Amino acid sequence: MPLSTLYNSEKCFFESLRHLLSRMGKTMLQYADYIGGAALLIYKTCSVLIKRPLQWKLIIEQVYHIGYRSLSLTNLVAIFTGMVLALQFIVGLERFGLKLYVGQVVGIAIVRELGPVLTALMVAARVGAGIAAELGSMTVSEQVLAIEAMGANPIVKLVVPRVLVTTCITPLLTVIADAVGIFGGMIVTVVEAGVSPRFYFDQVLRTVEIGDFLSGIGKTFFFGFFIGITACYQGLKTTHGTQGVGESTTLAVVISSVVIFVADYFLTKVFLLLF
Repeated sequence: MPLSTLYNSEKCFFESLRHLLSRMGKTMLQYADYIGGAALLIYKTCSVLIKRPLQWKLIIEQVYHIGYRSLSLTNLVAIFTGMVLALQFIVGLERFGLKLYVGQVVGIAIVRELGPVLTALMVAARVGAGIAAELGSMTVSEQVLAIEAMGANPIVKLVVPRVLVTTCITPLLTVIADAVGIFGGMIVTVVEAGVSPRFYFDQVLRTVEIGDFLSGIGKTFFFGFFIGITACYQGLKTTHGTQGVGESTTLAVVISSVVIFVADYFLTKVFLLLF
């Protein structure tokens, strides 16, 4: 092989390697910048919660927008989740002659995992997107700067009420969704397996313990907090006008969903040790 060809091949190789390492470095810096910015927002939010009185009027408004208006969506998802889950387990357990006890599986699955995770995902999809879009629009239209110019703290007025409500309302929505999901499973079990509602609920109560319930509900406090922080941070860092608002809204939902799944694994490990 001629030396010139070998030299060109090595040059292309090292140039490609340099380009690859450069892109990896930029990506890592972007991740570090995002995590650092979110951590700083968490610190500022917690500091405000400790040092300043709560804005109850703003909190009540967010309870309506975040909690009450999300109730129909989370319950719709929950009831069909319970129905599909019961239908699938009836088919599976029928092979072993155990379809009468499908209530045990449905109850434990909904209370420990499906209820908390699916409710949090629906909150992230509806509430997280709404918060990111609202704060993003305020950021690109310089309303956030106007709040700072008037001497007010945007963290107090914009972030704290939303994060506090998402943290506290997600567990409440999950409790209702758990009950609705178990009820949906009861409807299918009564129709398909031929058991009585009393027998179904007896199986659920025999299987689901207080530790299972606390494990599922406990995770949703973290889910709600992550959703609120992610959506607020994504909204406040919005740039590039209306196009940036759309990108921030999409990223808020995507990142919140990923964080929910990742946190679910580690929180499940922790709660398994506790209960």
